[in-house]
Order: sequence, then C-alpha cells, then structure tokens
Amino acid sequence: MGSAHNGQSLAGADDYESYTPSVPEPVPTTPTWQRWVTLAARLILGGVLIAAGALKVGALQSSVDAVRAYQILPWDVAELVGVALPIIEIIVGLLLILGAFTRWAGLVGALLMLAFIIGISSVWARGINIDCGCFGGGGQVEASQTNYPLELLRDTGLFLLGAWTVWRPASPFSVDAWLFPTTAAEAPEADESE
Repeated sequence: MGSAHNGQSLAGADDYESYTPSVPEPVPTTPTWQRWVTLAARLILGGVLIAAGALKVGALQSSVDAVRAYQILPWDVAELVGVALPIIEIIVGLLLILGAFTRWAGLVGALLMLAFIIGISSVWARGINIDCGCFGGGGQVEASQTNYPLELLRDTGLFLLGAWTVWRPASPFSVDAWLFPTTAAEAPEADESE
C-alpha cells in the first residue's frame, strides 16, 4: 500500500483505481497483401480516369454534348460539367497514380463512378440510346450500338476499386507515405494471416 509506482503513491485503493499508466497507442497495421491490392486499385482507377479525361480534354464541346445527351442536368449546368469533368478526371487520376491524398482521391473517383452508374442506368431505364461518352464521343446512337450492361459492370468494378482505396488507402510507392509518414506508413510487416 505504501509503495510508489512511477512516482505516484499507491497509499489507498482509491488512488490505485484512479491510476492510469501511460501506454502507447497501438500502431494500426495494414496487412501486406491489402497494401498491394490498394496499389493495384490506385493504378487501375487512376489510369482509367487519366485516359478518360485525356481523350475528352481536347474536345470539350464533345464532352459537353455527351453530358447533355443524358438529359438529366439543365443546359448550362451540363455545359459546366462537360468542361470540368475531363479536368477533374485527369487530376484525380494523377493523384491516384502518385498515391497522393489517396483516400480523398479514391473517394472522388468512387463518387464519379457512382454518378456514371446513375447516369447510364437513367438513360437505359428511359429508353434513351446514347454512347456513354466515357472515353470521348458520346451522343445519340442506334439502339443496337448501346452497351449499357457492360458499361455498368465496368463502372461498378471501378467504383469498388475507389471504395477499396477509401477503406484501405495505405499502399507501396505512394506520395502519402512521404507526405504523411505517421498515417500512411502503416506497418507493412503486419501478419499476412489478417
């Protein structure tokens, strides 16, 4: 009862119960395999976004026309989206490829894919026949030229890659590990069985 522990007297039971030792917080760990999955997710989603944006950025009027073909947004808003979308795609794609602000870039990438899924589902449900304009082009096409199920499958897969990146942003070869070493450099030596 009268002994000291780390400079604190444990004179009574009440003193002992109120004592809380300073124990370092455990470092969060991401198993190595998950880090490599995140790298693959970053590179695939980032590469697709860069390709999509690059194919549209040189023909912004086509991008605007493709957005208008969905008949969802008001005319002026569709123009703004059509001009901004390729630029946003390129920026988010570059951030993902570099692994910079990975969680945020993955979130924006996933939300873009969700918007594309909603847009494609909408035109399909309304019987509008368009080329999605995902990689340039876009606009009205013959019903036999639409490929909505495949486009939805592709965008759903890309959405899942973005969601994975939000959930598990730590990965090898990322700028995040350099910019934010305490948060991005989660112990890669974690147990593989996790």
